[in-house]
Amino acid sequence: MSDSDTSHRFLFEDADIRGESVTLAAAFRALTSAHPYSDTIKTLLGEFATAAVLISNNLKYRGKIIIQARTPGDLQLVMVECTSDLTIRGIARGNLDAMADDCIELLSGGQLALTIERDGGQRYQGIVAIEHPSLAACLDHYFLQSEQLHTRFWLAASAEAAAGLMLQQLPAQRLQHATERQAQWDTACILAATITSEELLKLPATTVLHRLFHELPHQIFAATAVAYQCSCSRERSLNALNLLPVSEQAELISKQGHIEMNCEMCATTYTFSQADLPALAEARSVH
Repeated sequence: MSDSDTSHRFLFEDADIRGESVTLAAAFRALTSAHPYSDTIKTLLGEFATAAVLISNNLKYRGKIIIQARTPGDLQLVMVECTSDLTIRGIARGNLDAMADDCIELLSGGQLALTIERDGGQRYQGIVAIEHPSLAACLDHYFLQSEQLHTRFWLAASAEAAAGLMLQQLPAQRLQHATERQAQWDTACILAATITSEELLKLPATTVLHRLFHELPHQIFAATAVAYQCSCSRERSLNALNLLPVSEQAELISKQGHIEMNCEMCATTYTFSQADLPALAEARSVH
């Protein structure tokens, strides 16, 4: 697939509408490689990852977008986050062998939460019931309900790749008349709706945008790279261990001579010896 792991912004020249096109390949495969997910769950994670990248470009500050679904079914949690630097990571919990004809079926009866976290600052979360036939439709409804903005999503994913398209109407600048603004929005959405999942997944973003909107003057901005990156680290794991009482650290060390910390997201294992734990080493020297 061309344009792997990239995000393209575009802007219509004669309408108050902006857009975003995202394609994910290597970054998506890295996200799903840490756990033995079924192809259906990989597809679902692909749609979540693409949506997270599309939405993250709304951030006007450093932070991250988190999209997660919790359900009462076999698949209890699906979560993907994307930072303002366009790094992604994610996880699914529950029956990782779960399969369905349509991946949204695995979220039946659940709730979708969209969280915006600003680095060192505010946190905002909105929740909507999963009552629509696709993740894209759920997000359309969420934005209309919470943001009062016309926003539409088209998402596609397989076990190997993911891609998506988003359109969003902007505040009136070029055109003030409500009826004409609505007509422009309807036209853009009708054109976007002709895209197929196969085209989204296999064609370069610029080709897709030309096919869809060649009748509407638009500007495509330079591509931005998307990458997989887990925020775990040896230092963070050690800091977490140092918060434990010395007695608990000693008990963990006594069992096998070291302590292992596993990251749920990326499955990286960090190993620590007694010498790595200052409080435990100090306690042993005193006694």
